[in-house]
Amino acid sequence: MTRWIDRYCRLLDALIALALAVMVVLVFGNVVLRYAFNSGITVSEELSRWLFLWVTFLGAVVALKNHGHLGTDLVVARLPRALRRVCLVVAQALMLWATALLLQGSLAQTRINWDVEAPVSGLSVGWFYGAGVAFAVPALVLLAVDLWRALTGRSTDAHTGVEH
Repeated sequence: MTRWIDRYCRLLDALIALALAVMVVLVFGNVVLRYAFNSGITVSEELSRWLFLWVTFLGAVVALKNHGHLGTDLVVARLPRALRRVCLVVAQALMLWATALLLQGSLAQTRINWDVEAPVSGLSVGWFYGAGVAFAVPALVLLAVDLWRALTGRSTDAHTGVEH
């Protein structure tokens, strides 16, 4: 399972790099065209905004896998190991619940807006809201794996975020 997650995150890293490159080309090209040739790329702003959203959500999946999100452990770090584990299980359960709510809302918005066209590009606005779905589904898997590790006692201090 870990190997598949690692491969998936490497794919996400490549997609993020590609999206960033496209954003740079669109924005830089648009700036040059506007100032040098009094012209521009019409869809530049819209696509750049959408790509930025996708980069953010896909990057959040990679950060979640690497336990790279911000967290405070001022109190948890001082607790005994058993209580730290309880806090970890509660936190994982709450994150699963919040992510399930995000999935439910993003999926609903994607369905509602699938037939709505973006003003400039004409693309389905469902793609915009689909970024939430693209985050929530793998995030649920990652959080479930971390919860399972915590419940079975296989989580290390690296998984809990608590350093000694």
